[in-house]
Amino acid sequence: MNAAIRAVVRSARYNDLAVIGVRYGYEGLIRGDFVDMDSTSVSNIIQLGGTILKSARSEQFRTAEGRAKAAANAKAAGIDALVVIGGDGSFQGASKLNEEHGVHVVGIPGTIDNDLSGTDETIGYDTALNTAMEAIDKIRDTADAHERLFLVEVMGREAGFIALETGIAGGAELILLPEALTEIQDIKAQLGEVFRFQRRSSLVVVAEGDETGGAYKLSENLKDDFSRYEMRVCILGHIQRGGSPTARDRVLASRLGSAAVQSLVDGHTNVMVGVIDNQIKITPMRNVWSKKKSINYELLELAKILS
Repeated sequence: MNAAIRAVVRSARYNDLAVIGVRYGYEGLIRGDFVDMDSTSVSNIIQLGGTILKSARSEQFRTAEGRAKAAANAKAAGIDALVVIGGDGSFQGASKLNEEHGVHVVGIPGTIDNDLSGTDETIGYDTALNTAMEAIDKIRDTADAHERLFLVEVMGREAGFIALETGIAGGAELILLPEALTEIQDIKAQLGEVFRFQRRSSLVVVAEGDETGGAYKLSENLKDDFSRYEMRVCILGHIQRGGSPTARDRVLASRLGSAAVQSLVDGHTNVMVGVIDNQIKITPMRNVWSKKKSINYELLELAKILS
């Protein structure tokens, strides 16, 4: 997010626009927690994880009264438009602010889940992928040193993008996704085939939203059939959400931050900027969460072949 903030501020200043940072998201908008920003205020932040403006959930903003107060504070501060970095929840809030109070808004997709329509990739996704892959590589070393079955759970909510790509990159023997329903008997059969080929260890990547109920529940269902192998469960959790962003994420965030400012200059509102086929695209905000983004099923087939 910091790379996107930097790009928004510097692109706005390039267009002779003043920038006000809102600390703690919509909660800060309701409290009037504003800070003037210029090019120097975003120096030396592109390599930092997280966001210098911080973020927070806001129950007040979910109410009509809270949104009215947020809009009034924005108007009083001379804010003409908001650039919102986040996922579908943030964008639904931005869209309501536009529809109810006429505040100009543009969204920048920032979520490790990569589950937003209107962009091939979201800010944070590549960093989360690489973090998960590095962890899986280390786990693989341990697994290969012993006869162990590792179940590694990665984040992604109801989407399997992280699990699919990290599973392929980490050489997983099996990848379990919400988008590809797998019966427990099929999972046991596939793992049985893996060990039948005299592999000393096996690694299964499980998406947190998979129908198996996650890695811990899956381990309970597998322990009797694979009792000869030591079974270990590893939940990567929030380690995937932090850390210094990859070069790919920094470039993506920089492009989208600049594109968000340009879209406002061009008169667009209630839209999200994204990158599709390496081109900047503008998508109506409502389409972002109303249309489900699909995983690449060719990659899923590739994972089956390579396992």
